[in-house]
Amino acid sequence: MKFKALAVTLAATLGLAIPASAGATTLIGSGSVAAQPVFEALFSKYEKLHHNIKFVYTANGGNAGVQDVQNGTSQFAGQARAPLPSDAGTTYVKMYLDGLCIDVHPGNGLTNIQIPTLADIYHGTVTNWTQVPGSSLTTTIDPIGRDTNGGTYNFFLQAVLNNQPPSSNVNALTSDGLVVNAVKNDPNAIGYAGLAWQGKGLSAVKVNGLPCKPSKIKNLKYPLSRYIFTVLPTSNPNPQVTKWIDWARTSKAAGEVIEHAGGVPAFNKGFK
Repeated sequence: MKFKALAVTLAATLGLAIPASAGATTLIGSGSVAAQPVFEALFSKYEKLHHNIKFVYTANGGNAGVQDVQNGTSQFAGQARAPLPSDAGTTYVKMYLDGLCIDVHPGNGLTNIQIPTLADIYHGTVTNWTQVPGSSLTTTIDPIGRDTNGGTYNFFLQAVLNNQPPSSNVNALTSDGLVVNAVKNDPNAIGYAGLAWQGKGLSAVKVNGLPCKPSKIKNLKYPLSRYIFTVLPTSNPNPQVTKWIDWARTSKAAGEVIEHAGGVPAFNKGFK
């Protein structure tokens, strides 16, 4: 029994597929918080279709998830940014489309923001809402963003901040959920979060005049449109994980799940 327990512990430590129950296999993933609502919905649907497969997913941030794949503690990772040179030994697979929405409190009259103004806010050169055209506030801006473990941090860095780090006055949080909750509870806040995290208590403003909506994300017209990726080890990816990826990317059933969970199908049959 000691040897069996040791073997299961070692398999989990190395990110290997481990038995979940008799005849079942657990696939271990980690990474993107932005992708979590859609990934969890896809896992649930796939498990109903394949009773021998179970998923365990830790939403610790896309960058942390890629590191997990690199060191073998995860078989796959969700990621909300494109590959970087630091991602050696991994392969990125486009899964579906997402939009990074810019949110303010509903009490703020802002309905549109230009990317240069957004960059100025997060670089700390614009600090009061009176400096932002369209805002009805006269108070200090409270910018909220993601921590460096998140791929969303890098996406925002590249797409908005021209690869210049954000100002020290930006409140860097560890998940999209924390970002949207902070915006809901702070009339002076502005934040960014994935499409799947939008909901009541937020006002998603247009960016460069275009809304963060599936119709504008699907054709990549919304300025902060992006792909959500699954990241695999380049050498010997788990065949059960690749089978799930093929289903999630291409099947009509998976496309319906993606759409319902807040993503935008990009490759699934029956979605154009």
